[in-house]
Amino acid sequence: MSDKPSLQSLLDTVPQCGRVEWIGIRPARGEAMTTLNQVAVTPGKGLEGDRFKGRETSKRQVTLIQQEHLHAIASCLQREAIPPEVFRRNIVVSGLNLLALKGKRFRVGSVVLEYTGLCHPCSKMETALGPGGYNAMRGHGGITARVVEGGELAIGDAVQMCL
Repeated sequence: MSDKPSLQSLLDTVPQCGRVEWIGIRPARGEAMTTLNQVAVTPGKGLEGDRFKGRETSKRQVTLIQQEHLHAIASCLQREAIPPEVFRRNIVVSGLNLLALKGKRFRVGSVVLEYTGLCHPCSKMETALGPGGYNAMRGHGGITARVVEGGELAIGDAVQMCL
């Protein structure tokens, strides 16, 4: 009998608790992000005031990115820092590897989200970040999620896997 944990038990062990660092919405296509301190979140609709108008079954109701990756992207572009609204994601989280949530439900404040996939950069990142912006974001674009249970979320709220 082996004392080594199974791969599945390693994947299911996420004791870290992250924190919401920034929240943003895009009121309409092509408009700048609006920074918020808190926001209501509704199943099938995403963040209140966001331009998302997908179906209730849409996998991209909310987008999240790690704050630690913002620093990595800035470093790839030889910059000190880049403001979070440039990345066009809804929620910036620190202290938790978002990829560890793959296939899982997780809580952000009183809201329950479900990981649905990776949020790859689009060609707009080349314009927003300058030459090489698209490639600087590859592997650092964050994740997409579906809203399972609505509620309120705010800056400073905990982000953790549902048990």
